[in-house]
Amino acid sequence: MKYLLAAAILTGLATTASAQDNRPSKPGAFDFYVLSLSWSPSFCSGQKDDRNKQQCGTDRGFGFIVHGLWPQNETGYPEFCPSSEPKRVPTELGRPLFDIMPSMGLIGNEWRKHGTCSGLSQEAYFALLRKAYQKIRIPETLGQGKAMLRLSPDQIEDRFVSANAGLSRAAMSTSCKGRQFSEVRICLTKDLQFRECAEVDEDSCEADQVTLPPVR
Repeated sequence: MKYLLAAAILTGLATTASAQDNRPSKPGAFDFYVLSLSWSPSFCSGQKDDRNKQQCGTDRGFGFIVHGLWPQNETGYPEFCPSSEPKRVPTELGRPLFDIMPSMGLIGNEWRKHGTCSGLSQEAYFALLRKAYQKIRIPETLGQGKAMLRLSPDQIEDRFVSANAGLSRAAMSTSCKGRQFSEVRICLTKDLQFRECAEVDEDSCEADQVTLPPVR
């Protein structure tokens, strides 16, 4: 009986801990931002049936686009925070972002999953997202995307570091799918200064070499 009682108590504690872990994140309670820049040709190479025409149609010419601006903690990150703002992003607010974030579906998803945790209004969040994007200088040797490139993740990071004063490889990471480059993630303070981020840096692409498909 004592063993059964002890097991019941432990089960109850585990259930409580799990429930606490699953509680909604608090808007504005995070340590820094991660700006994720996606290599659009890689994303589009995996699209079929003419999906995402706005981003992946021929002659769109997108290279690096904004995947998102993510509130991040030193360990883990908040998502889907409660917000008094509407879940839907109005077209009139999203459309001016199409040059760097070419899809209302992407814009809406990023707001609901990440933007709500910023503690900002939709208008302020997307204004900050554009400001973060404008802070980053895309290396010319990557951004033009005229031909297929084969580089190591370290070489990609080195080119971003060379193009951006104050940025270090400890403040960023690369992401890949198999041997195809996917995106670069850059850590920024809440006032958009470069800062180191150990957990993000450690979660980097481990391939020896990756390909960057050319811009379409």
